[in-house]
Amino acid sequence: MPTTAKWVWLADRIREQIASGELAPGAKLPSMMEFRRDYGVSQMVVRNAILVLKSEGLIYGVPGVGVYVADRDDAPSG
Repeated sequence: MPTTAKWVWLADRIREQIASGELAPGAKLPSMMEFRRDYGVSQMVVRNAILVLKSEGLIYGVPGVGVYVADRDDAPSG
């Protein structure tokens, strides 16, 4: 497990997946429950990682639908 804050560690993992193309623009991210199960972290850790990636413009949320990898040219805010 990470030596840095868990949410920073998780955000870094997601960034790596986006950079490598494993998560391509338009790809839907796993649900919060899937992140919690797969990485053994709390809901707050997932939420904080998602919030920081949204603020960086790497991902965006669609209320009631999910969180997606942004196309850096036309990602909606929020």
